[in-house]
Amino acid sequence: MIADFNTPTLRESSVHFVKEGSIVRQIWGNADTILVIFAGAAAEFALNKAVDWLYFTGRLPADPLGRLFSTVSYARAIVFSERKAALRAIEAIAAIHADVEAKRGTRIPDWAYRDVLFMLIDYSIRAYELLDRKLSRDEKQEVFDVFYEVGSRMGVPGLPETLEAWEAMRQEHLLQDLQRSPYTQDLFRQYRKHLGPLRYRILLETQKLVAPSRVLSLLGFHRQSFLKPLLGLYKLSRIFKVDWLLKELILPAEYKKQINALDQVPAGKHR
Repeated sequence: MIADFNTPTLRESSVHFVKEGSIVRQIWGNADTILVIFAGAAAEFALNKAVDWLYFTGRLPADPLGRLFSTVSYARAIVFSERKAALRAIEAIAAIHADVEAKRGTRIPDWAYRDVLFMLIDYSIRAYELLDRKLSRDEKQEVFDVFYEVGSRMGVPGLPETLEAWEAMRQEHLLQDLQRSPYTQDLFRQYRKHLGPLRYRILLETQKLVAPSRVLSLLGFHRQSFLKPLLGLYKLSRIFKVDWLLKELILPAEYKKQINALDQVPAGKHR
């Protein structure tokens, strides 16, 4: 998705787009999990064959972190919105994409829309399982159902109607829709420029832990990451509520306020 919009105001209501207590709210209510989703999306966006659409406005290469955070933040906002507000936000996303298509004089491929939805489903599951615990089949179904409705409301054609069908299509998309290109190299250069050497290395190591094997293969990454032994320390820091110290060390100062604002479910309260 080509995100360039303001996050809608969240309103309290008894009728939410995602029901209270849903695993989707637990996943998207924790800044740490969202950061891992962001890391995986950053890797896969760089390989998508439709990444040229993200370059069309020129804003992605100018501010890749801001554009990716905008997309992730908007998805999270929908998760916590009252239903009517969420549906208006989804309509706004569709309108924004239609405007970009009109300016370029051609349509974004249907498979590119599906790819973004598939990423949000997959990395939601992968990030939560990396930082917390394995999800049950029913919980994975909840994640699928939420983003299926988002895509359906946007009018995205050809969406899989079941979790099983999505799993098969996701594998097909990973094989068919990804390639290493000059855009890949440029985006990773921009990531390094905007993050700095240390944070960029942490991004890469996180991607090794969360990205599908196909993504790692195209990027030339192996699965081993020096962060893996530190996951236990991280989980311990959450229990003792000192994970803020780790964030201070690894987060760019200009994004700390935005990232901390993503916390909707306090650590330790969502198990």
